[in-house]
Amino acid sequence: MLEQLIPFLIASILLTLSPGPDIIYVLSQSLVGGYKKGMIIALGLVFGIIIHTSLVAFGVSLVIKNSEPLFWSIKIAGALYLLYLAYKVYSSPSQNFTQDKTVDSKKSALSDFKTGFIMNILNPKVTIFFLAFFPGFLWDTEKDLMMQFYVLGGLFMFQAFVIFSLVALLSDQLSKFLFKTTKSYSFLKWFQIFTFVAISILILL
Repeated sequence: MLEQLIPFLIASILLTLSPGPDIIYVLSQSLVGGYKKGMIIALGLVFGIIIHTSLVAFGVSLVIKNSEPLFWSIKIAGALYLLYLAYKVYSSPSQNFTQDKTVDSKKSALSDFKTGFIMNILNPKVTIFFLAFFPGFLWDTEKDLMMQFYVLGGLFMFQAFVIFSLVALLSDQLSKFLFKTTKSYSFLKWFQIFTFVAISILILL
């Protein structure tokens, strides 16, 4: 079992560290809103992995993979959702983009979690990737495959949350040097808009 799980963990860490929509989103939002905001978004993204793992475990991912209209419908929905978030940022006053890291209401925390969760589940590439990636690390094909899929999914979630948390912490520290004056508010606003648009294009491509 360990002979499969250790290589799986190493591969998962390398994949999570590679530039992609999730890690870019955590980085950008932590720069703008601080460590706590980045952590909550990371939780939402990681919980989305449960959905992708379940789709693979129950075989639904095969349906998505074999249905190009369904696959593209999910991708387009994800891209549109990110463009909607970009519009929300665009229509908000620049003064809202201060880094208030001591006050964070339950409502805003729930909103950040929901955004991360929806963003992750609306990326069908993750499900298709898990379908191709996970089977190669099953340690006993004659035993409970569903349980093995969830073990792999849980391990992937754990390492992803650790890495996202470190990215959030480092981004928060970096922001203290980058954004010291009110002149940075406008930059923060357009930085978020650019990030949302760029991630939506990444999902489509």
